[in-house]
Amino acid sequence: MSNNISTSKETVSMGQKIAFGLGMLANQMFPAALGIFMVVLVQNLGFPAWMWGILFFLPRIFDAFIDPIMGFISDNTRSRWGRRRHYVFIGAIIMGISFVSMWQLYKENGVQYNFIFFLLWSFIFYLGLTIFSVPYVAMGYEMSDDFHERTSIMAISQWIGQWAWVIAPWFWVIMYDPNWFPNANSVNPLKPDADTALATRTLAIWVGVICMLLAMIPALFIKSKSTVNETSFSPLTFKAIGGSLKEILLSFKEAFSNKPFTKLCIATFLIFNAFNTVAGFTFFIVVYYLFNGSTVDAGIWPTLFGCVGALATTFIVIPLVAYISKKMGKKDAFLLCQGISVFGYILLWFLFIPGKPYMFLFALPFFSFGIGSLFTLMMSMTADVCDMDELTSGKRREGIFGAIYWWMVKFGFAIAGLLTGVIMSLVHFDPNASVQADGAITGLRLFFSGIPILGTLIAMWVMRNYDLTEEKANEIKEQLLASREAQSSKTN
Repeated sequence: MSNNISTSKETVSMGQKIAFGLGMLANQMFPAALGIFMVVLVQNLGFPAWMWGILFFLPRIFDAFIDPIMGFISDNTRSRWGRRRHYVFIGAIIMGISFVSMWQLYKENGVQYNFIFFLLWSFIFYLGLTIFSVPYVAMGYEMSDDFHERTSIMAISQWIGQWAWVIAPWFWVIMYDPNWFPNANSVNPLKPDADTALATRTLAIWVGVICMLLAMIPALFIKSKSTVNETSFSPLTFKAIGGSLKEILLSFKEAFSNKPFTKLCIATFLIFNAFNTVAGFTFFIVVYYLFNGSTVDAGIWPTLFGCVGALATTFIVIPLVAYISKKMGKKDAFLLCQGISVFGYILLWFLFIPGKPYMFLFALPFFSFGIGSLFTLMMSMTADVCDMDELTSGKRREGIFGAIYWWMVKFGFAIAGLLTGVIMSLVHFDPNASVQADGAITGLRLFFSGIPILGTLIAMWVMRNYDLTEEKANEIKEQLLASREAQSSKTN
């Protein structure tokens, strides 16, 4: 039996697309909540910026390096449930339990203890994330072999997943509202503070449990074929997995010899991680530049930045991207959307205006085209690349290609987290100081707009001659069908 077990379905039912999308909601809610809660580490639990950077960096490096191994395991699993479903289910459980545990932090335990506690649980969380996400993403690549249906699957999943970024910013409102979580140690009893550490511990339980259940849905409801009798897979013994490192390295070499895939990885690395390097500055820019450091006066404005941007992505960007992609092709849709996002970043420089916080809302629909379009298009294009790879290698390697793609994302994310701390130190921004050093906020603002603009422009240059068009993808599909039919005739 061959390794060509990808589905040949062109149209996927809406129920299957929604099941996949609910997994994406969990996949995006965890990092969305993580980004919100991380502010508590520096602003309320006293973590210095260098610790913040390490907590971003080390677990994500670990996550990035185990992704390809998980991709190999997933691609070569023989099971009555197929190659992916049980890993998605197990990973969901590990993610949920570890996410709840990692945020059970108490200020009285001290910074050093909390740092080590959080770091260790972070490693477990990212292990669960790898076990879940690598097979989960590969499931999406396998759902259809139709050029446009793949974009539809990813658009619907990204549409559902974007609600994580709509919901998560409201955690700021809850965390800093003393009516939700009053602080028994408030200095002024007439104007009590919120206990943000308690808020984080409590919210983490809700997020962890709900997202764990959502992450299980693809494992329970997305159909897959049994691979029990598959003869072409590599054995999954400890010896074989150890020996597979050589094959994984070879897969890296083969993957990056595929020029369209290399372009996708580089462009995603630049855009996504330039964005993530500065994303953590949003809260500080809104609070310290627009409201002179007062979280009380800032109110819901930090929340509105994330929420309105995510709503723009959900109701404007993703539907438009799916439409434009059908009319212009995936590459041209990518270039257009990223060009719009550059305009949005420029607008944000001018529309962060003290005393007029509502002005930045006008930039958000343009700004949202960058990240909002990125994974809708890139995940669809990666599925096309998997067909191209099968034509040359004779193997279906969605797990490996997905793992390598997300390895680039996660490795860059780790670097981005480290750079966030470095930049904050470089501009002398101190989240615990009531008054910031001269030029600190201006420095944050320059990096906030400048790094994403530079990363996006380089990514657009990289993608300018991406050549896996719809016509070429359809030719590959026809050749694969002919090859499979010929192989089936020989078997019979």
